Amino acid sequence: MQATLEQLSQIIVFADLEPTDRMKLQPHTHIQRYSKGEIILHEGDRLPAKLFTVASGAIQVSKTATTGKETILRTLFAGEMFAAPALLGNGISPATVTAETDCEILTVERDALLQAIQHNPDVALRMLMVLNSRIQQLHETVHGLVSERAIVRLARLIQYFAVEYGTELNQQGKTLKVKLPYYRIARGIGITYEECVRLIKSLKTTVAYSRGGKITILDAKKLEEIASGNT
Repeated sequence: MQATLEQLSQIIVFADLEPTDRMKLQPHTHIQRYSKGEIILHEGDRLPAKLFTVASGAIQVSKTATTGKETILRTLFAGEMFAAPALLGNGISPATVTAETDCEILTVERDALLQAIQHNPDVALRMLMVLNSRIQQLHETVHGLVSERAIVRLARLIQYFAVEYGTELNQQGKTLKVKLPYYRIARGIGITYEECVRLIKSLKTTVAYSRGGKITILDAKKLEEIASGNT
């Protein structure tokens, strides 16, 4: 099934394209639906020469170490791109991609994308900005796993999701728009589920955790102090 023009307009790298340019891309697009928990890409899969993006829902990108330990690298939502090696690398999926919710994946054939970039260089610039941000995030994650205390990594993870995906102000404080269950936090900062529960409880005056992964920042200043390693 082809993507609609509306779906194309919701993809970050295509957001500012003229309708006529999106119409040229449309015949070279495909929409694939996945159910929650379904594997979209396996680590090591050979990738077709396409741009992969999330049209709706959310996906989880994870990496498995040689020890068998799985770490969540990031969660991506509608409008975001993934599986960059399909276009720029060796064509091998560097991680496993799983449907975090029921979702739709929109792909664009590489040749059509290159033609779009020739007429609209800003598309390539947006892609590079996204990839640069991902590299910086990965660097910080690796550095944190090696040198930072778990509580510092936890505070920084909460801050990252607050900035990246926004918060909603309420009587308690600022509630993250994205839910972060214990298991996701634990795998995201390289600790056990049990340790994650313990750390969250130790931050009860700074962060409130509700069932299902609803997180509210009660004291942003204190959270910043922890993220800076000053406590």
